[in-house]
Amino acid sequence: MNFIKSSITLAVVATLAGSGAFAQEKQEKPKAFKPVPVVAVKVTAAPKLDGVADDAAWKGAPVVNFKAVKGANFKDKKGETQGTLQVVYTDDMIYLLVQYDDPTYSVQRSPYQKQADGTWAMLKDKDDKGGDNNIFYEDKLAVLWNINDSIFGFNERFSCQAACHAGEPGKPYGNKYTGDDAEIGDLWHLKQVRTGIPLGQVDDGYLDNTPFSAKDANAGRKVDPKTGGGYDDIKLVNGKPEFMNKDGKAANKGGTYWLKAEDKVAFDDSKFKAGDEVASILVSSFVGDRGDVQVSSKWANGKWTIEIARKLVTGSKFDVNFSDLAKTYGFGMAFFDNAQVRHAFVQEPLILQFKK
Repeated sequence: MNFIKSSITLAVVATLAGSGAFAQEKQEKPKAFKPVPVVAVKVTAAPKLDGVADDAAWKGAPVVNFKAVKGANFKDKKGETQGTLQVVYTDDMIYLLVQYDDPTYSVQRSPYQKQADGTWAMLKDKDDKGGDNNIFYEDKLAVLWNINDSIFGFNERFSCQAACHAGEPGKPYGNKYTGDDAEIGDLWHLKQVRTGIPLGQVDDGYLDNTPFSAKDANAGRKVDPKTGGGYDDIKLVNGKPEFMNKDGKAANKGGTYWLKAEDKVAFDDSKFKAGDEVASILVSSFVGDRGDVQVSSKWANGKWTIEIARKLVTGSKFDVNFSDLAKTYGFGMAFFDNAQVRHAFVQEPLILQFKK
């Protein structure tokens, strides 16, 4: 089961062709990079989660500059972005401030649109051959923590490249899984439409060594247990969306591209005209382990400001637990600009250390 230790491959995104379609992927071995220290400083007053980042807590926190590469979209369609990272903590909580460049505010995630003939159809990326939507999607951010330093090569050289696999059938951008059943990562996946903006939560999951198969297309990507909440697709019933927001607003006319469970009502087709769009996703807050990472995000002037908070110690086996502040904790970061899977990522391993 330790095959990843002798042969690790990385999916390398190709550049956009003139037609807008992606060229064929190729494989290459991951490159080793020097780890970058990230220092968390202790604060007496926790920052307020409001996506503004003007709290006193952030003023004394060291700033780490980063560049993320090999994704899709972003500025000039080069798939690259850059930004800053800061970390602070209190007696029982850890807080991350991530700010990065993104020229577009992307929340138009696969909506239903009313057609000229009165029918409804989901807007789709014409180049999407399956799980590779790069036009009608959402902005996302992912943080992968190396739990108990278990993922081979993660902290020292490769960061999240250590779990990337390209060239496998059925997936356009490779798969994510570790190489051994003892290797596990904590995956914080911020999905702005499904969890972030409407709910103030990061989708908390984990990464194990499940390989890609037709029966398990998510491969190693799993989600933490929950006792309630989540998101689900809104179905077409008799050719019309099953639910709509009680405010009756089209998403592209002052409404939202998500529908909170508490706001749903039966669909009233008479309220919409041709060209109107409505949400195709129903959301409600996670209850339990899957919902223990909180977030506030704001986009303005081509930049995301994201504040993340979680308990230092959750006790969950699926989480990284910052129980020993004398230790260091390896992690990686990825950024999605209106892309389902084609993320830009920080190549250097990021190593969190706590300063008392």
